[in-house]
Amino acid sequence: MTHRENHIRARDQLIRELPDRVHAAESLREQFLAHLVLAGEIPAPTFSESNRVDTLLMRWSEGGLLNCSRDGMGNGVALRPGTDGAQTILIVARADTALDESVDHALTVQPDCVSGVGVAENTISLAALATLPTLLDLLNIRLKANLVFLAASRSVGRGNLEGLRYFLANNAIPIHFGICLEGAPLGLLSYRSIGMLRGEIHCRMPSDYQWANLGAAGAVLTINQVINRIAAIPLPRRPATSIVLGSLEAGHTYDHYARQALLRFEVRCESALQAQQISEQLADIVAEVRAQSGAHVDLDIFAQREPGGISISHPFVRVARHVVEALGVPLQIAPSTTELAALIDRKIPALTIGLTRGESLDDEREKAEIRPIYQGMAQLATLLLAIDGGLCDEV
Repeated sequence: MTHRENHIRARDQLIRELPDRVHAAESLREQFLAHLVLAGEIPAPTFSESNRVDTLLMRWSEGGLLNCSRDGMGNGVALRPGTDGAQTILIVARADTALDESVDHALTVQPDCVSGVGVAENTISLAALATLPTLLDLLNIRLKANLVFLAASRSVGRGNLEGLRYFLANNAIPIHFGICLEGAPLGLLSYRSIGMLRGEIHCRMPSDYQWANLGAAGAVLTINQVINRIAAIPLPRRPATSIVLGSLEAGHTYDHYARQALLRFEVRCESALQAQQISEQLADIVAEVRAQSGAHVDLDIFAQREPGGISISHPFVRVARHVVEALGVPLQIAPSTTELAALIDRKIPALTIGLTRGESLDDEREKAEIRPIYQGMAQLATLLLAIDGGLCDEV
């Protein structure tokens, strides 16, 4: 029998055993939901994730993991040693959220779903990290490879993946494969990172601005000039490029000109060169509006991603596609701008996968379905077995 035939036979065997892993995950429903509520109800704005990370460390320690600790960047790290340790697999989920303590973090658990702040975006993935050691023990899975668990700090917004980047730069054990967890959607498969620029344009009216003059504009109309110019930037279809104007904040009342305005944006592009060209165009726009309006208009690009990743023909991607198809859920291939980018920068074969179905993502009242979580956890365990069995290695 050829190597390829052995490979296919081993992969098909893993697929046939998927229902058993789904059933095992289902038996851990109460534990999973307890982990979900415990982590999700702890506010964890970027740079202030320590309480949530400490909760994960406690769960990992109770689950038998070793070296449960916070590193120099506040990441939560734990180790499940392999039987030979020849390879190391990293499983990562972000610990922080974009919302602070002023937002109600209470979660509501119903028979078929959980709702609340960030539950489908990242809390599901943290609960998966907390529950996975128990699932592996229940399935009697002892991997040859080391398994590193990481609750990454400083991931979103101005965090700019600082936690994961720090870990990868300072970890003494080489990482051979990475799996990044997203709460939703189940069936998501990201194996490439799209180029990205994320930043803010801040407009402030000078202290000596003549508000009494007819035609006085204020910050709203000034930032609108910026928006109009950005909207006029020609964007190519190839490489695929978009500019997302994500939020705008300005003013406080009806009858006073706004003194400040803040525009948040993200540029997404398949080409690093094209993204750089747009960055230069944004700088030109800001300089022009600043000169014409007399306002203080400043551009701050604080996060950047380089495009890259593995190909759809990589064995890791092929196995993951087969697993999703075997679960009977729609395959959703999409590029990523999240944790996957940091692994790609280090030339580590990595994927981002989703764990359940969710609604109103990025909303303060997100909803995540419970039943698909069992499929998501079985998917994760199967990918670990595939990596450990050499099915994801490039020949």
